[in-house]
Amino acid sequence: MSAPLLQVRDLKVAYGPIQAVKGIDFELRAGEITTLVGANGAGKSTTLLALSGLVRKAGGSVTFDGREIASVPAHRIVSQGVVQVAEGRATLTTLTVHENLELGAYTRRDRGNRQRDLDRMYELFPRLKERAGQLAGNLSGGEQQMLAIGRALMAKPRVLLLDEPSMGLAPIIVQDIFRTLQHINSDGLTIFLVEQNVRQALKIAAHGYVIETGRIVLADTGRALLGNPKVQEAYLGS
Repeated sequence: MSAPLLQVRDLKVAYGPIQAVKGIDFELRAGEITTLVGANGAGKSTTLLALSGLVRKAGGSVTFDGREIASVPAHRIVSQGVVQVAEGRATLTTLTVHENLELGAYTRRDRGNRQRDLDRMYELFPRLKERAGQLAGNLSGGEQQMLAIGRALMAKPRVLLLDEPSMGLAPIIVQDIFRTLQHINSDGLTIFLVEQNVRQALKIAAHGYVIETGRIVLADTGRALLGNPKVQEAYLGS
């Protein structure tokens, strides 16, 4: 088996005296969806922020494509191909949909392909095409999530980090979002999905990890975790 595209070893993150992530190990294989699931406050979002360079690590290593990036600044991590969609969407509400998408390509050097990729985003998200000239702040929550994902894809990531993309959305919109994630993954994009919606996340993931109070407590294929009695009892209500 080839080496993982992104590998995390003994990752620790602390907020003052509180250790939020307590020495976890996991890896992302190229072209796969991997999910990190767990309850609110378990350390999922902190893990993503550490990968993105947005919070300081207290220890451990993060290796991306054979290079250590644990101490690399956030803007350089993006330039190297690791791009995060933040929890809560974080669209720029006073810019239009089109401007938000164009901003996603800011770090790219091949700007000549921008229009082709904009067309691709509008193909993936037809609602965004209909609202291209509207301010992002006037979109529904589901449309803002689509915009946040589209903006991240405009950066041409090699790894897409997603933090709670289903949060606050109607079930039918959640289904649309997860179908889109499967579609872009089928084109070869590696996805790391952090979710409280355990059932949906494990359904689409090749591999999954369960985190509790800052520690990885289970690791397996998505299908195996979905059928694991401990996961069912703790997260699936069965």
